[in-house]
Amino acid sequence: MQIGLIGLGKMGSNMAERLRRGDHDVVGFDPHVEARQVGSLDELVETLAAPRVVWVMVPSGDPTRATVRDLGDRLEPGDVVVDGGNSRYTDDIMHCAALAEKGIGYVDAGVSGGIWGLDNGYALMVGGTDEDVAKVQPAFDTLKPPGDAGFVHAGPVGAGHFAKMVHNGIEYGLMQAYAEGYELLTATDVVTDVPGVLRSWTQGTVIRSWLLDLLVLALDADPELAEVSGWVEDSGEGRWTLDEAINNSVPMPVIAAALFARFGSRQQESPAMKAVAALRQQFGGHAIRKVAAGEVETPA
Repeated sequence: MQIGLIGLGKMGSNMAERLRRGDHDVVGFDPHVEARQVGSLDELVETLAAPRVVWVMVPSGDPTRATVRDLGDRLEPGDVVVDGGNSRYTDDIMHCAALAEKGIGYVDAGVSGGIWGLDNGYALMVGGTDEDVAKVQPAFDTLKPPGDAGFVHAGPVGAGHFAKMVHNGIEYGLMQAYAEGYELLTATDVVTDVPGVLRSWTQGTVIRSWLLDLLVLALDADPELAEVSGWVEDSGEGRWTLDEAINNSVPMPVIAAALFARFGSRQQESPAMKAVAALRQQFGGHAIRKVAAGEVETPA
């Protein structure tokens, strides 16, 4: 099939390459990348044969909203827009309604696979009508991993990104559990080969996973993670997952703790823990550590 792809960053360019390997005609556009086939949205639309399928792979939020809006001004009835970024599912509902007024279809696609997806395939969670999903299905079949799994038509518009949001929330919890286990292993002299222990877990254990494999790879390159900062960002999906948990009264203590741990990673000095130290001194006369001098002050 012929497909337009907007956004040729790490994910977008690899997806375009996988599609081309599957004999699809990919017309790529990205104003910031030289390796593009067209120089503007207008040229992209003119190059594609109707009914068109245009896949958007740009950062979520305003960039995606602006791109979908611009496509709505250029595409024709019967065309389909696919948002493959990490948009919030509520944006999908808004985009679908706006495009539907012009007869343009909309599919939201949660995509997982990262930089490894080019060779391994991408897990795809999509939302939309049966008719619109069918127009994109040949591309989905090429992008997904081999076999029966790796693709799901999760439901109506919004379902794909909702599923991806929960997926990423779970990812937060899994990564935090591995990280805490790693820290405990390194905090004692009992275990002398921490990377070896983690590697041993990758086969035959109940906690084996691709994330664990990636942690082993990271330790192979840097056994003590000496070149890695402990500062960890969050891209939004963890927060959105907890918002929905609150809205639906679903307890998510693990994912909440993982998100808050990321917040803590960005604090050089925690105001909350300073308050705890001050309180311990006030009620029990416990020692406090002087930040400036790095000394311990012992109360009289």
